[in-house]
Amino acid sequence: MSRLRPMPRMLGALTLALVTLAGCSSLSEPPQPVAVNIVAINDLHGYLQANPFSYKDPQAPGGVRKLAAGGIATLGGMLAQLRQQDPQLLFIGAGDLVGGSPPLSAMWADEPTLDALRQMGMKLSAIGNHELDNGKAEFLRQLNGGCQSSRPDKACQFRPNYPGSGFPYLAANLLDSDTGKPLLPAYRIEEVRGVKVAFVGAVLRDVASVVSAKGMRGLQVADEAESINKLIPELNAQGVNAIVAVVHQGGSTPEPFDKQDCSQLGGDIVDVAKRLDPAVDVLISAHSHQGYLCKVGPLLVTQGNSYGHLLTHLTLQVTPGQHRVASIQALNLLADPARYPQDPALAQLQQEVEARSNQVLLKPVGAIAASPIARRADAAGEMPIGDLIADAHLAGGRANGAQIAFMNTGGIRSDLALEPGQSRVNYGQLATLQPFNNNLIAFDLTGRQIEQVLNQQWKGADDANILQVSQGFTYRWDPKRPPDSRVVPGSVRLNGKPLQAGANYRLVMNGFLADGGDRFSLFKSGLNRSDLGVSDLEAMLHYLKDMDQQGKPVGSSTSAGRIQRSL
Repeated sequence: MSRLRPMPRMLGALTLALVTLAGCSSLSEPPQPVAVNIVAINDLHGYLQANPFSYKDPQAPGGVRKLAAGGIATLGGMLAQLRQQDPQLLFIGAGDLVGGSPPLSAMWADEPTLDALRQMGMKLSAIGNHELDNGKAEFLRQLNGGCQSSRPDKACQFRPNYPGSGFPYLAANLLDSDTGKPLLPAYRIEEVRGVKVAFVGAVLRDVASVVSAKGMRGLQVADEAESINKLIPELNAQGVNAIVAVVHQGGSTPEPFDKQDCSQLGGDIVDVAKRLDPAVDVLISAHSHQGYLCKVGPLLVTQGNSYGHLLTHLTLQVTPGQHRVASIQALNLLADPARYPQDPALAQLQQEVEARSNQVLLKPVGAIAASPIARRADAAGEMPIGDLIADAHLAGGRANGAQIAFMNTGGIRSDLALEPGQSRVNYGQLATLQPFNNNLIAFDLTGRQIEQVLNQQWKGADDANILQVSQGFTYRWDPKRPPDSRVVPGSVRLNGKPLQAGANYRLVMNGFLADGGDRFSLFKSGLNRSDLGVSDLEAMLHYLKDMDQQGKPVGSSTSAGRIQRSL
């Protein structure tokens, strides 16, 4: 009997050992990934209303589907539906949320757009180039709030007390040259379902080429990939489970905007993607106004078109306790107002902005000779609307002796077209066409320098940035010639006469271009510079009005053949 007495104790010990082993077995099981939903928007540019969008669709007439997409009420409705599925969804921006905006937003310093994004629950955004259009101080006002502005006629006019964006902007590579310190936080960590997701922002390295010299004053920019990669040890030390790079730089692909794992992405973002540390799990891009869900090697690179047409929805399966993303599902969702109920508060905000703006925006200006006057370029790179703008700038500079006008295509933001029942274009349409309100600058260049400028239009074999030119100025270019000498010698003419290499010619253009914008650095060499005290928009207003009053409305549905391309 005495031998049997210890058995309960032995059984208890055995039971405890088995329980302990079972516990160890459960602890050794790998943690299960949790879903983190991210919705991104890029290049909204203050488009509060739905606006034209077209894309290839084999089932649509002509193989192209056209609709009015976007608008803050529809975007808000989409987010509300997505939050019903996941209340912890993270809504973020990839830059150019404001700037280059239609007048409905621009005339109020884009404050209604920032108000709308705040109401949509935006968590953060990378900074884009257009956030800097009006310089560092004005951007910081838009970020932090207040009414001390370089635009007193616009700031705090929609609401008397502007509170700020309500969300942070990020930039790992933007430095305040006055202090030598970063202008903005480089990253932000969001915690969802027990995992930490780091968002690291960056603006394009070459931002100075697409922002005016005034806008870049006091700022310096470093390489995007290098700046992000330097932060990886710091982020890992904080125990992040995923890293999302949000970079305002982009690319393009011929593939559909919603094609999964597209493979033909090209452009500047590809180089950035290839040089990012493998610790970066996904790259959200912007700037090029394209829609894509592509792979660059193993890295997913996305973009959601522009003007609120698409929202990019990412679902990351993130592993707790590790820096590991098991999988990523990516969708580009079309912001079709017919598919989503409007957000009531945002619809009310839009209606208020429209009602207060239309007194100015609907004011008729003048007749045009054709409609639409399109910004679609012909084979030589010439646009009908580019012809009209250059002619208006030339007219605005004639009193200062201007002979030739140039216009950069990036400053042309829309077609010009009459709506049904409309006989004259209105102020709002012209302000949408040219929203930057840059003053016209006149200066002298020699004939030789003008030809050199024209040869700056090609950065590479297939990378053209064709300037629009005024009436009387013509030239020919040959795609078979090297990129730095594509202009055919002797073909550059003014009023039918070849330009003389050593003779001076008076040019006029907007201040952004005159300061070397869009990489046209030779314009900075111009002599006898004069600020004409009239903006590009005012020049267009005066030109259309004057020509209409003379009974000679201007504009054409086809380009004028000022630029010719050799076969």
